[in-house]
Amino acid sequence: MSHSVPLAEQLRPTTLNDIVGQDHLVGTDGFITSIIKGGRPLSIILWGPPGCGKTSIARLYAKAFSMRFESMSAVFSGIADLKRIVKECEERPLLGKATLLFVDEIHRFNKAQQDAFLPFIENGTIVLVGATAENPSFYLNNALLSRLRVLKLNSLDKTSLSQLLDYYESKKKPLNLTPDARQMLIDFAQGDGRYFFNLIENLQHLSNGESIDASTLKDLIQKRAALFDKADDQHYNIISALHKSVRGSDPDASLYWFARMLEGGEEPLFIARRLIRMASEDVGLADPHALPLAIAAKDTYEMLGSPEGELALAEVVVYLALAPKSNAVYTAYKRARELASKTSHRDPPAIILNAPTKLMKEMGYGAGYMYDHDTVHGFSGQNYFPDEVPREEMYQPVERGFEREMIKRIDYFNKLRSKKL
Repeated sequence: MSHSVPLAEQLRPTTLNDIVGQDHLVGTDGFITSIIKGGRPLSIILWGPPGCGKTSIARLYAKAFSMRFESMSAVFSGIADLKRIVKECEERPLLGKATLLFVDEIHRFNKAQQDAFLPFIENGTIVLVGATAENPSFYLNNALLSRLRVLKLNSLDKTSLSQLLDYYESKKKPLNLTPDARQMLIDFAQGDGRYFFNLIENLQHLSNGESIDASTLKDLIQKRAALFDKADDQHYNIISALHKSVRGSDPDASLYWFARMLEGGEEPLFIARRLIRMASEDVGLADPHALPLAIAAKDTYEMLGSPEGELALAEVVVYLALAPKSNAVYTAYKRARELASKTSHRDPPAIILNAPTKLMKEMGYGAGYMYDHDTVHGFSGQNYFPDEVPREEMYQPVERGFEREMIKRIDYFNKLRSKKL
C-alpha cells in the first residue's frame, strides 16, 4: 500500500473482531452482532467521539450484509448528492445488492435535508448509517430518529489503545518505547484511535530507531489540544460536570473539571458566571458569603486576567464545593413564580394599599394597616398575600450552615403570628 495513505487507513479493521473498545456493539453479545445474526439490516446512528471506530463499523456492517457501500459527508454534500446516489441505486442495481449509505457528521444537516432521507429509508432503497459526535437528540429531528436505532460508542480506553499499539507493532515495526513513554503516548491520544495512529506515524518519521523514553517522546510529539468544543455538546457536558461536582461537595473533581474547561480554551468569565449561579442556586443562604465571594472572584479575574485571575476562580470553586448546600431559596423562588403565574389577577389586600386620594381612603385602602416598627416586637403579623390566595410556606430552609439560623427566625415569627390569629 502506498506510504501516502495515512496509517489509520492502512490499519483499518477488516473484520468486526478487529474493532477495539466497542464490545457492547460488536462483541459476541453486542447489539450490532445481534442485528447481523438476525439477517435484517437496520438503519442506525453511530454516536461517539472522534476516532472511536464509527466509519470502520459502518463499512464492516455493510460487508456483513454484502451491501454496496456509499458514503457522503454532511460537510460537503447535500440533497443533490443523496438524489444522485438513490438514482444510481434504482437505475443500476449492483447484482441485486442493497445499498448502505454512510453519512458522516449527519448532525450538520438541517431539518429539510434530514427529511429527505425518510422516503428512501421507508421504501428500503437505502439502509442509512449516520455518524455523529454530537447528541442526536439535540440535532436530529424526531421523524428521522423514530426510524433509526441510536448506538452509543465509547472513547477508547487505555487497554484499547494499547491493543492498537500492539497491532501496529505486529504489522509494521516495534517503536522501542520505554514503559513510561508507551503510557505517555497512550495518554496523549485522549481516547482517539485515529489521532493515536497519527502520533505513531509521526514517530515513524521523527525517531531514529533508538529507544524512546518519556522525555524524548515529549520532544518528538506535541500534546493534543483538549477535546472541548465551546459551541457544541462537549461544552455543556463539562460545565454540567463542574456544576454537579460542586453540588456534590467534591472539591477535587470540581477543580479537575474547572481545569478541563480552561485546558479546552473556555472563556474564564463564562466559568465565573456559572460559579455565581452555583453560589445562588446550590449554596444559597446556607452560606451567605458564597455569592459575594463568587462575584469578587469574577471581579478579580476581570482585573488581573489570565493566568493570575484564574487562581481566584479556583479558590471559589473549592469554597463552593465545601460550603454547606441548600437550594431552599431556589425552590421557593420557583414556587413563588408558579403561584404568581396562577394568581396574577389578584390585588394586594386593601390593608397594605396606599391611599393618596380621598376616594381611595373611602374605599378602605390602607385601613387598619399597622406600622411594624411601632409594635412591641417590630412585627405586626398581618397578612400580605391577596385576600383570595391562601398563605403558603414557600421558603423552607434546611438544617445546614447559616440556614439553621433562618429556621429559628421563621419559627420565631410564626409563633408571634399564631398569637395574632
